[in-house]
Amino acid sequence: MVKRATIKDVAARAGVSIATVSNVFSGKKAVNPDLAKKVEEAAAALSYRLDRNASQLRSGRVQVVGMLVPNLDDTFFTSLVERVERLAHDDGYEVLVASSRDNPQLEISRLNALLGWRPSGLIAVPCSNAIPQPIRSEIGRLPMVLADRIGEDNLPIDTVTMDNVAAGQAAAELLIPSHRDILIAASNTAIRPIADRIAGISSVVETHYGVRPRIVELTSNINAGAEIFCDWLSREARPEGVICLTNVTTLAALQAFAALNIDIPEDVSLIGFDDYTWMTARKVPLSAVRQPVEEMGQAIWNCLSDRMAGGDVPTRHIVLPGSLQVRRSVRSSTSA
Repeated sequence: MVKRATIKDVAARAGVSIATVSNVFSGKKAVNPDLAKKVEEAAAALSYRLDRNASQLRSGRVQVVGMLVPNLDDTFFTSLVERVERLAHDDGYEVLVASSRDNPQLEISRLNALLGWRPSGLIAVPCSNAIPQPIRSEIGRLPMVLADRIGEDNLPIDTVTMDNVAAGQAAAELLIPSHRDILIAASNTAIRPIADRIAGISSVVETHYGVRPRIVELTSNINAGAEIFCDWLSREARPEGVICLTNVTTLAALQAFAALNIDIPEDVSLIGFDDYTWMTARKVPLSAVRQPVEEMGQAIWNCLSDRMAGGDVPTRHIVLPGSLQVRRSVRSSTSA
């Protein structure tokens, strides 16, 4: 068996002290760029990897934060993870990321795995409205922040969410008064953010027309959602406007429209959700509700950093506004 290279081997090969090698990899102290390059080249030549468990045990502080999200196929969650990772890195932390795949049983398993690392803090987006038991067991002991899917009010944990009711209202108001028959394309209506978006849309539609909008559930899978929507459109009257409540349901709707040769906005107006670059890289750019991902990531990290610092900080429940990006996928009243 080939002996694994140690930090001493790297230091000897680079001709520097062990402390210099440690500083290069930990980032705790600035190192002369030329020396840092020698260390990195020596480490690469020796296939050296920093033993983080050992270094953290010696320092007495685990520079690791756990982050759990429901689904890494959803661009919103991957964007949120990326933002938190950048902020954590700037503060000298590594982020261990896990996905529950929208499965409550797997969620518990993944949480237990993350907690097994004894992290300095935990960020979690639950896959349902329920707060998982491993999180409840750590309240008051581990610095934590919950984000996005918060099914309970007044939790004794910092939370960061978007104003989903207002976001739904803004989307519906864009379709009023030129669209009477409005369809909501949801993922899972039981999840709190989705239910709140539906409530916002419904309040506007009921105020103007005295009826509730129709709803179709498309799941959190693009291909499955497209099949469900195709079947729905073959059985139901075609709506005048569709509001999709996630970027996944937006893609599912677009896939279904393409399969059925339904044009936007001539046949159906469409409002998407999350507003990513691909939504404008189309012949007809999509109107969309933009979630404040950058601001959410910053708020999450600020809350967790304060908790990890050990200060006596009151519990915070931060609600951030979304924004509506208006483009050509919604038919105007003059062209209706």
